[in-house]
Amino acid sequence: MSSIQKITPYLWFDHQAEEAALFYCSIFKNSKVISSSPMIVEFEIEGLKFIGLNGGPRYKFSEATSFFVLCENQDEVDHYWGKLISNGGEEGPCGWLKDKYGLSWQIVPKRFTEMMNSGDAEKVNRVLDVMKDMKKMIIADFERVYNS
Repeated sequence: MSSIQKITPYLWFDHQAEEAALFYCSIFKNSKVISSSPMIVEFEIEGLKFIGLNGGPRYKFSEATSFFVLCENQDEVDHYWGKLISNGGEEGPCGWLKDKYGLSWQIVPKRFTEMMNSGDAEKVNRVLDVMKDMKKMIIADFERVYNS
């Protein structure tokens, strides 16, 4: 029994919707382009369907909307970070980045979220202090201050 996705992210690109869909599908293992026309491309990443529109230069992405990628380990953080900033992307603070299309992403290790939910305010504050100076999140740096 298949389910229909009730809410679908709809991304407005100038003219690179298919190029962007192929780029994202090359980064995430469980992904595919479903259909493409000169105006619209439908694609799926990790079971989530997206629509890309070639709508022209009128609207741009901003940090007000981002995609949060929860990573199992540092290798995953490094993989997604490196691929998404390649060819013109930009590193941002605290695990945020913009890809070459201007779309914002948060690349966050699962271990960081576990620390934030630990209930130990002192440890959480130490981790947050370290994060403030980071771009890409480094689990070992969080572990060092969390366990000190």
